[in-house]
Amino acid sequence: MPFVTATIVVDAPARDVYELAKDQERFPQFMPDVETVTVLERHADRVLTKWKTLIEDAPIEWLEEDRFDDAGTRIDYRLLEGDLDTFEGSWTFVSSADGTVVTLDVTYDFGVPTLAELIGPTLEKKVRENAEMMLAALKREAEVAALPVTSGRRRPSAASGMPRR
Repeated sequence: MPFVTATIVVDAPARDVYELAKDQERFPQFMPDVETVTVLERHADRVLTKWKTLIEDAPIEWLEEDRFDDAGTRIDYRLLEGDLDTFEGSWTFVSSADGTVVTLDVTYDFGVPTLAELIGPTLEKKVRENAEMMLAALKREAEVAALPVTSGRRRPSAASGMPRR
């Protein structure tokens, strides 16, 4: 099964970046290809969400379960149903001298073997680009949130430039 891994270093504490990644309902505010994330069930250690994203202007929707390992700052996710046959992986958040190393692993299968044979490298490129876009957006948002507050003003959101509430 195809697998993609993407990594980025974020200049913010691992716990803060992890908590931001757990707040998936906010993703559409700062991740351009994520249209909606709707929480259907929320528990202390997991969440059930419905996603709608765009890849090359094509909508892709799915139902996902995310499991949170707060002690290990790790999120494991898996598709339960949707437009793909398989979509699962993990987010890991590791403290380093430079901040936090965030790794996003994705195992995927679009469920059409002939399509995978014909355009497999293109699909891998799109999945990789999407993973890198998500990490870059998470980095921007986390680093803006990590900026010190000066003169009593609120930090702007990386996505909107509007003050946070």
